[in-house]
Amino acid sequence: MSLILFACVVRVRDGLPLSASTDFYHSQDFLECRRRLKTLALRLAQYPGRGSAEGCDFSIHFSSSRDVACMAICSLRCPAAMAFCFLETLWWEFTASYDPTCVGLASRPYAFLEFDNVIQKVKWHFNYVSSTQMDSSLGKIQEELEFQPPVVLTLEDTEVANGVMNGHTLMHLEPAPNFRMEPVTALGILSLILNIMCAALNLIRGIHLAEHSLQVAHEEIGNILAFLIPFVACIFQCYLYLFYSPGRTAKVVLMLLFICLGNVYLHGLRNLWQILFHIGVAFLSSHQILTRQLQDKQSDCGV
Repeated sequence: MSLILFACVVRVRDGLPLSASTDFYHSQDFLECRRRLKTLALRLAQYPGRGSAEGCDFSIHFSSSRDVACMAICSLRCPAAMAFCFLETLWWEFTASYDPTCVGLASRPYAFLEFDNVIQKVKWHFNYVSSTQMDSSLGKIQEELEFQPPVVLTLEDTEVANGVMNGHTLMHLEPAPNFRMEPVTALGILSLILNIMCAALNLIRGIHLAEHSLQVAHEEIGNILAFLIPFVACIFQCYLYLFYSPGRTAKVVLMLLFICLGNVYLHGLRNLWQILFHIGVAFLSSHQILTRQLQDKQSDCGV
């Protein structure tokens, strides 16, 4: 069994994973250790440059400098000097390949996917090259560890106790869901244009009627609302088409109902063809909203 099982590079300030090796271990203990490593990555800014967390079967080692940290899951048989020598080598390789600006601007996990191959090569080198060939490097790291020992944690320390981390309540550890809609179609664009036109007509007629009614009579308040409520409904239909909203089927039905009832109420101020036009646009927009689905979520990487 290899001594170094898994390695990754993360951003210190927020624990964003930048690159990682591919692991082939699926035991429950290893998966639990991976989960704790992710939690620990979120808290690296609290700890000094080097640290270790040991459990029953595996140990986690991390080494950080500036805004980049390298982390590894190792067998308990792996000497600490070897683990930290590996992490330091990995850190130098990464920082030589990417400048701090690129690291700071990274916005998605595993943005430096091409570095995975470098991690695999360095990991293979430390797992399968004899320690006698690395004596000088290991000796230097061993001296550094004796002079400044790494912080020692337990795997339990990597957990967030009672949902509180660093004195603040942790609201959400997982990334927020990314709701990406399917591309807009030509018919969808047409429905948006018609909907905006209907909304504009309703707004203009409603404001004009309100100006007249406030000067002459108050009994036409119902007509004013019959123009303005469909105006709001048309705008909201545009929003529902462009952006994902939970429970959108119920919202679409409600907006369609407002538009239909408003136009039926306006019979007399609008002729039959005008009413059918507004209702037809509302049905077209509703159909486009309900048929535009979320895209299937694509994984950012195969790690």
